Amino acid sequence: MKITLVLCVILAAVLRAQAPDEEDALRVAMGEAGNSPTEMIRALEKHLAKFPQTKNRGEIERALVKSAIDAKDNARIVQYGEKFIQSNGADLVVLERVTRILSGREDRPSNQRALDYAAKFVAGLQALENQKPDGGRMDAQLRDDLDKAFSRALIFQARAQGHLGNFAEALDHAKRAYAFYPSSEAASEAAAILLKQGKTQEAIPFFADAFITPDPRITEEDRRAIRERFGQVYRQAHQNETGMGDAILAAYDRYSTASERRKARLRAADPNAGETDPLEFTVSGLNGEKLQLKSLRGKVVVLDFWATWCGPCRVQYPVYEMVREKFSKRQNVVFLGINTDQDRSVVAGFLKENQWNKQVYFEDGLSSLLRVTGIPSTIVFNRKGEMSARLNGFVPDRFADMLTERIEEALAQ
Repeated sequence: MKITLVLCVILAAVLRAQAPDEEDALRVAMGEAGNSPTEMIRALEKHLAKFPQTKNRGEIERALVKSAIDAKDNARIVQYGEKFIQSNGADLVVLERVTRILSGREDRPSNQRALDYAAKFVAGLQALENQKPDGGRMDAQLRDDLDKAFSRALIFQARAQGHLGNFAEALDHAKRAYAFYPSSEAASEAAAILLKQGKTQEAIPFFADAFITPDPRITEEDRRAIRERFGQVYRQAHQNETGMGDAILAAYDRYSTASERRKARLRAADPNAGETDPLEFTVSGLNGEKLQLKSLRGKVVVLDFWATWCGPCRVQYPVYEMVREKFSKRQNVVFLGINTDQDRSVVAGFLKENQWNKQVYFEDGLSSLLRVTGIPSTIVFNRKGEMSARLNGFVPDRFADMLTERIEEALAQ
């Protein structure tokens, strides 16, 4: 959820809970602020000054920190963020922003607080990690997001420990951050920690890693700065840049190895991680059985995307079954019901109650890859594994003929 949307939800709740005079004052202030986060900060701060005893101070301070994040106002992010963390330390967005800012400062109190908040951030991530999703497994996107967040937490801890002079702990955290999720930021932190100790030669591989590792947080200007600093450090250690290319090649090898480990980790969470070919997907059945769609290559595959809550899907079902029966003796045509319910536990009961004779599998990310934005949707693949037809929704009196025609065309391709 975007920060601005979160802010709207917070302020709506605050308005509902205000006394009438305070509600009117806040409504006017919000109207004057419009969509400007800077003006929203000004309006909310004036409101707190006018109503210091408000019962909704916590929520207003939460809105202030969200506005400060939108405005990139670091001073206020820390000012209001720390207050909010004291009353509600489970907000991961606030924890991350406050920890990043404090760990970037040089003073000891800021970095000691940064370590405390980083620990809270990690605890929140672990709680999220331990939540069992509806499908009983974590999908690749969530695993990837969590790994990035854990890596950032380790970077903050490395930075804070470095500022506190705990270099062994700092370097260990930076290395673990890169191993968890390879990033230019993690490698740069390791290099900086080593340079603080005068270990120039040891810092060189980390500078090479920082230079070649993709990182969306690093701009082209940042990367040029890394390259320049890398060259300076390398020349300091070797008097020239001879052999610098070999250091870069070695960094590419390290990154390739780390990337392969990450792919394997994501595949363990989700066998479809990174897959771009729908017929290379593995989908799971009602009882946990797995179907590799590539095993159906050479056949026409009809995917029927549906959900238990979908009224049109219920109307479509008997028409769809009529078409399936028409091709029941064709061994080279396969019909699969692809369920899109978020709560998978309701599906088996629905099928039994409605006496649906469907071969059902869960979508397991397939609907996202195929950009299924509405149901029912029917997608037909020909025997070459190519998408041959797509029917979004259905026209009751034409659907049977249309689907039959699309399957016959796919068989002929």
